[in-house]
Amino acid sequence: MVSTPKPKTLVITQSKINHKSQTLHPLVRFVTEETVALLFNLELDEIYRIDCWQHVVYVHGKGVSKFVSYADFPPSLGVETPNHQDFVRWRKRWRNRWKSQEAPEFWTQFYKHQFKYASTEAHLLAWGQLVAVVKSLLSLATVQQLRDVYKHEKYFWENF
Repeated sequence: MVSTPKPKTLVITQSKINHKSQTLHPLVRFVTEETVALLFNLELDEIYRIDCWQHVVYVHGKGVSKFVSYADFPPSLGVETPNHQDFVRWRKRWRNRWKSQEAPEFWTQFYKHQFKYASTEAHLLAWGQLVAVVKSLLSLATVQQLRDVYKHEKYFWENF
């Protein structure tokens, strides 16, 4: 009899992230399968591979075959927090691509998603602290949106 994994069971899978260059880009630490899935509105199993080249990320998945800049990936938990040089890289990319000094809209969606699906109150707090680190990259309206979502989720954790 073959059993299927239960939802709470830890399933170890092979990483779909492949490093194709001996020289790793400093922002490679923010490239995750989960972020790619959210960026391209895919399920994790719909991602075939993520190739991290020296200056660009190639994503191949169901209906997706695209090159993506490292600067499109927002900082995430579990890796070294962003430093001054990371901020310089992001701003340079956005200035050249969109004539803007602010993070792309995806960053807002990404952090809202992280707040909404935080597994514990401590995890929610950690995401809030990370957003506080990068808030200078976000517009004032975006920061207010994220604060509202954070407060709503924090209220949920404190009262339920």
